[in-house]
Amino acid sequence: MPKLLAAILVFVFFVRTQAQFTIKGKVFIAENKEAMPFVNVIIKGTTIGAQTDFDGNFIINTTKIGDSIVATYVGYKRLAKIIKKGVALQEINFAMTNEGGISLEEVTVKAGENPAHRIIRNTVKHKIKNNKTYLQAYEYETYNKLEFDLNRIPKQMRDKKIFKPIKFVFENVDSINSGEKPSLPFFMVENLSHFYYRANPERRKEVVFATRYTGMENSSVSQVLGDMYQNINIYDNNILILGKQLPSPLSENAFFYYKFFLEDSTFEGNKYVYHIRFKPKRTQEMSFTGNIWIADTTWGVKRLEMGLPKDANINFINTANVVQEYSYIDSTWFMTKDRLVIDFSPTKNSIGFYGRKTTSYKKLIFNHPKENKFYEFADKIEVEDSVFKKSDEFWKENRHDSLSNRELKIFKMVDTIRSLPIYKSWVDVFYLVITGYKKFNNFEIGPYSSMISYNRIEGPRFRFGGRTSQTFSKWYQLSGYVAYGLQDEKWKYYLGFQTFLSKSPRRQIVGLNYKSDNEILGQSTNGFSQDNVLASLFRYNPLTNMTRVEHTEAFYDYEWFPGLRTKVSLIGRQFTPLGTNKYLEYNAKGEIDSKPNVVNTEARFYVRFAWKEKYVGQSFKRLSIGSRYPVIQINYAKSLLNAFKGEWRYRKLVANISYRLRITPILGYTDCILEGGKIWGQVPYVLMELHGGNETYLYDPLAFNMMRYYEFASDQFVSLALFHHFDGLFLNKIPLLRRLKWREVANCKMAWGSVNNTNKNVLIFPSTLSSLNNGPYVECSAGIENIFKVFRIDFYYRATYQFANPANNIGLRLGINLAL
Repeated sequence: MPKLLAAILVFVFFVRTQAQFTIKGKVFIAENKEAMPFVNVIIKGTTIGAQTDFDGNFIINTTKIGDSIVATYVGYKRLAKIIKKGVALQEINFAMTNEGGISLEEVTVKAGENPAHRIIRNTVKHKIKNNKTYLQAYEYETYNKLEFDLNRIPKQMRDKKIFKPIKFVFENVDSINSGEKPSLPFFMVENLSHFYYRANPERRKEVVFATRYTGMENSSVSQVLGDMYQNINIYDNNILILGKQLPSPLSENAFFYYKFFLEDSTFEGNKYVYHIRFKPKRTQEMSFTGNIWIADTTWGVKRLEMGLPKDANINFINTANVVQEYSYIDSTWFMTKDRLVIDFSPTKNSIGFYGRKTTSYKKLIFNHPKENKFYEFADKIEVEDSVFKKSDEFWKENRHDSLSNRELKIFKMVDTIRSLPIYKSWVDVFYLVITGYKKFNNFEIGPYSSMISYNRIEGPRFRFGGRTSQTFSKWYQLSGYVAYGLQDEKWKYYLGFQTFLSKSPRRQIVGLNYKSDNEILGQSTNGFSQDNVLASLFRYNPLTNMTRVEHTEAFYDYEWFPGLRTKVSLIGRQFTPLGTNKYLEYNAKGEIDSKPNVVNTEARFYVRFAWKEKYVGQSFKRLSIGSRYPVIQINYAKSLLNAFKGEWRYRKLVANISYRLRITPILGYTDCILEGGKIWGQVPYVLMELHGGNETYLYDPLAFNMMRYYEFASDQFVSLALFHHFDGLFLNKIPLLRRLKWREVANCKMAWGSVNNTNKNVLIFPSTLSSLNNGPYVECSAGIENIFKVFRIDFYYRATYQFANPANNIGLRLGINLAL
């Protein structure tokens, strides 16, 4: 019996010493609760630990237990938590801060001694094969989840009366600690789609089949959430993010932009993996900082965590972080999880909003391309009609990752917030600031910037106008305005109508409008209208030369595919001179007579082509996200003699090519606009190309800013505009100016043109108007942008056709430019 008892005691002692302990938890950033992947979590005094997964979670199963557990990550403060004794299962979470964090000392090594360089070189050498575009074809199902929160709301603001109706939100959203400023979730959406890619010829297609949202039913949201709109490929030489081009750490010139450090190497499963840290070589240069894990032998990326450095010359963004995870499938490293996190705010500690987009990829199929007709001609995003009609059961079965308790709360809370009157008020204010229109249910009143203005001909001018809203109809729109000048005592007005014939698969719009108003001929298409309040305040020459234009137009607009659209128009115009302007012509006797007006009728055919251009929105006006390819526009006009009193016979062709040239990230980028046109036939100068001038102190990117209105006309012309943005290339190197984050800009604009002798006498040129027969017009400028993150100043010089007074050949223009 004693032996049996002793054996039982030994067995119990052995079992207790070999007891299994489980510690699980989550590691996140204290400031914003963002999950931190790939963090090392180790039981102090042992080699037992784990690394957090993509969502920041970790789990440790062990028979050895210590008194504390430690989380460490480069750039963040080491954090230790106490382990409860004798507890078999416990949860320990870490809120990491980057104040006083771990920063490895920089070590200077001789050429050829940095082991990280060999690994990066091999990865760059093999990146073509490891890039997913190396595959003949691939397809997958993608799940996107997007959340926006209003963050850093101080307690004194939360206690104000304006937040009283939504105070319950702050009581239901978890905070990391009592001192944290909680966030206010205002938008959350999840999305499922099928994505298809074929390499030769290169085609992409995405079909969005499910979207769940917090009260915002908008197919444009479904499009933007799709994989075609948001995808960062680490194997590209340059990565375009937030409109900024940054060099990839796996660029062909990676060693020019980055410093690399080998942090660790270990087996993960049957793969030997290197952990490499990288950071920019130069202060405030637009490049990434982060960590990358690379598999030996295949030299493919296994994991990636990178973001913008704190000193990056970028506005309104506190942090921007990219996390990607790859799996080795069928001899291919393919991304299976992706997260993009951006923290927007005017200043570092001010109230702002936080965006988080998480994507996962499943049901991957490689090298099985569809038939040619499946992809159609261009990249396309389709949104199925039933996209918003999926049940809760559908989402439970098809969602790649279950929603957390916090995310479930957000779906309920945001819908509750949207039902409150205060939410509608905030939305209306935001809409007014962005569009200039104030919503009143079925109608929108505006734009407010044109309600009051002044010029020498009309005197004080008052205008009232508006348009029908999306609430009134999503298929057609009525718009109009009336205006009255106290000095000329005349009414001006506009009335327009347009409607969709179809929205899918092809956008078709027809419209009709009529306008009778005063206009500035010889102004750029981008210039402020004559009744804009800013133009009235900043005009340096009194506006005494205007034209009353009666404009009638009927049009049909057809989009063949995203990026290619055509428009057919029938336009009738009557020009009547005002103020000091007069129309003079030679009669049959060679005498000069006054002509009361010019009447013209023409048919126009317009084509715009931007390969792979992407849009946001489904209404009449959409926002273009842009294209990486040149944008081509062609406008052909044919006059209709005697039709609706048309007086002229001519043909006019104008072609325009614009392109953003990005050579290397360090040198910035150049915007180029090349335009040319020719008129065949006899035309008065009011129908010629009146090169756009600018008589305000406000910068106009499409105008010749040192040219006057009505200064030059051409019946054949070529113009070239070059705008280079250095993005702080020089000023970032000057210590005292570096903190201001100013950016250098330089512009040069040229125009060549002529007027044939016949057209010079159709209408006699006024004394202020001439041709460019004596050579090209040239003006150049140098300036600084990003002043207080908003303003720019350009110093201009008129190089040709100079004024007699040298002071008039130089000028200063002020611009407002909200850019990242």
